[in-house]
Amino acid sequence: MTAALALSMTACGKSDTGTGSNPPVETAAKFEAGTTMEKLQKAGAVKVGTKFDQPLFGLKGLDGKPAGFDVEIAKLIASKLGISADKIEFVETPSKVREEVIEQGKVDFVVATYTINEPRKQRISFAGPYYEAGQDLMVKKDDSAITGPDSLKAANAKVCSVTGSTPAEKIKTYVDAANIVLFDVYSKCADALRTGQVQAVTTDNVILLGLIDASKGEFKLVGKPFTKEPYGIGVKKGDVKFCEFINKTLNDNAAAYEKAWKDTAGKVSPDTPKLPTTAACS
Repeated sequence: MTAALALSMTACGKSDTGTGSNPPVETAAKFEAGTTMEKLQKAGAVKVGTKFDQPLFGLKGLDGKPAGFDVEIAKLIASKLGISADKIEFVETPSKVREEVIEQGKVDFVVATYTINEPRKQRISFAGPYYEAGQDLMVKKDDSAITGPDSLKAANAKVCSVTGSTPAEKIKTYVDAANIVLFDVYSKCADALRTGQVQAVTTDNVILLGLIDASKGEFKLVGKPFTKEPYGIGVKKGDVKFCEFINKTLNDNAAAYEKAWKDTAGKVSPDTPKLPTTAACS
């Protein structure tokens, strides 16, 4: 790990999130020798990369522990490995280092609003998708000039997103490069919107809903999604058996999936999404 990467990442010592549920641990699970599943089960612990700045999906609380839908999905996967929630070490994993921490073995898997796309699939493998989001815009509550992505140029709007994210690339279709502002985390984008340094923030709609919920009525969602963003779970490139295990866990645990949603993102978006069809592992 480089010094810069070390400074950008922190671990939330091996402890539960304090919110959501603790799925029953599959203590009798048996795994093929030599698989990632067997290794983790024997270790009795797992390291999971997630976001610490994403309300509803992965947000570090006042107690120092992350909470959200991604965190609950990680706990579900761990439970089927025979690992309890208090043996998960959550590692802060911003967008720009997700492939790197997987490749370097700094985490065992990543659940971090992680859009599946071809460039990323060249470096790591994805289980899932477990959720499909759509890119949208967040603006100040009283903003009537920005009505969708096609209105951004006319409004001469500066738009904020996060370095290394899919939304940061997609917004280039609608905004001149000089009007794109990038930070390492979305909370800084929200601060820039609040202080008038930018006129819009763009990322996936559910992430924006979390930021809007935290703003206490200061921001609103434009409500014109213009992409489809399938969220996957990142594992080491070519670890097909671990990928297939995660897919089976998702497909076989509908009730746990629904509870994970309702305990977290469902507080803002009550309708539990349908689990997307999981893709073949490679």
